[in-house]
Amino acid sequence: MKKWLDLNAFLGVPATAWLYAAVAALACYFVLSVLLRFATVRIERLAGRTSTKLDDMIVEVLKSTRRATIAFSSLLFGAGFLGLNDKWEARINHVWFLLIGIQLAVWINRGVTVWTAGRLASSGSATHNPVITTMLSWMFRGLLWSVLLLAVLANMGVNITAFIASLGVGGVAVALAVQSILSDLFASLAIGLDKPFEIGDFIVFGDIAGTIEHIGLKTTRIRSLSGEEIVCSNTELLKNTIHNYKRMSERRIVFGFGVTYDANPEQLRAIPDKVRQAVNDAGNTRFDRAHFKQFGESSLDFEVVYYVTDPSFNLYMDIQQKINLTLMGELADAGVEFAFPTHTLHVASASQELFRTANQAPERSAALQN
Repeated sequence: MKKWLDLNAFLGVPATAWLYAAVAALACYFVLSVLLRFATVRIERLAGRTSTKLDDMIVEVLKSTRRATIAFSSLLFGAGFLGLNDKWEARINHVWFLLIGIQLAVWINRGVTVWTAGRLASSGSATHNPVITTMLSWMFRGLLWSVLLLAVLANMGVNITAFIASLGVGGVAVALAVQSILSDLFASLAIGLDKPFEIGDFIVFGDIAGTIEHIGLKTTRIRSLSGEEIVCSNTELLKNTIHNYKRMSERRIVFGFGVTYDANPEQLRAIPDKVRQAVNDAGNTRFDRAHFKQFGESSLDFEVVYYVTDPSFNLYMDIQQKINLTLMGELADAGVEFAFPTHTLHVASASQELFRTANQAPERSAALQN
C-alpha cells in the first residue's frame, strides 16, 4: 500500500502527501472543534456565575464562529503537507490572511451587535436615547470592514495609496451632494451627546408642544397635545430654543386677583395670611409671597407666588383650582368682594345745566358793552 502511494501522484503531488494532508486536515478540524466547544462551555458557565457583561459577550462572539470557517482552515492547514511550490505557498498565505481577517471581523461585528443590543435593553427603550449607540455601532462596523478591505488589498500587493486618495475625493463629492442629510446626522449626534431631551420628555419650541416619541438619525417624532404626530428634522429642531418641562423639579406659579375698593385697610391686611393658609393647605406646595401690589383702575390688586413641588401639569391645575375655591370662600366670609372691570360716570342733571347757562349769559353781555 505504501509503495503504491509513493509511486502514484495526483496533480503532480504524491499520493502519500495527499494522505498526510487529509489526515492533518481531519485532525485539525477535530482539534479546533473540540477547543472551540470546550472554551465556549467553560466561559458560558463562568458567565452564569458573574454579573458582568463581558463574559456574556465573549460567549456570543465564540458562538458566531462558523463550521465552514473551521473546515476551510483545516483544509489550508492540510495543504501545508502537500509540499507545493513557492507560488502556491504564497497563494495559500494570502488565503490564510483573508480567512483570519474575515473571521476576526465577524467576531468583532458580533461583539458590536451584542454590545448595542445590551446597551439599548439595559437603559429601557422608553426613556433611553438610542442615537449615540446606533451611530457608534454603524461607525464601528464601517471602520471594521473598511480596514479589513484595505488590509486584504495591501496583502495581495495592491497599491492602496491611490485607492485611498480616490476614496477621499469621492467622499468629498458625496458629502457635498448629501450635505442636508449629513447635517441631520451630525445634529442627531449632538442630540445624543448633549441630551437636550430624551424619549418621553415633554418639550415646547416655537408653536409646537408635545412628547418625544422617537429620536432618529435624521428626524425626531413628537406627539402633539392635539394627538397628531409631528416629524421635525434634527437640524431644524436644534435651531430653536427648547423648553423641556419633563426635567422640572418643581413649578413656579404666579397669579393675581383683585378686590373692590370697598375693602377697608384691616381687611386688606388680612388677605395675605388667608392666601398663605390656602396655599399651604392645598398640599405639594411651597408658599413664597403674597402682596397688595397696586391700585388698579377698578380693583385693589394682589400678586401671589408659590411653588408646586411636583412638575405634573395636571397636579398644578388641581392645586390652583383648590386655592381659588378656598380664597372665594375665605374672602366671602370676610366680607370682601372680588373686583371686576367697572367705570363710574358722574352726569349733571339738565335743569342745573340750563340754570348755569342762563346765569352766564348776562355776564357776557355786560362784558361786551364795557
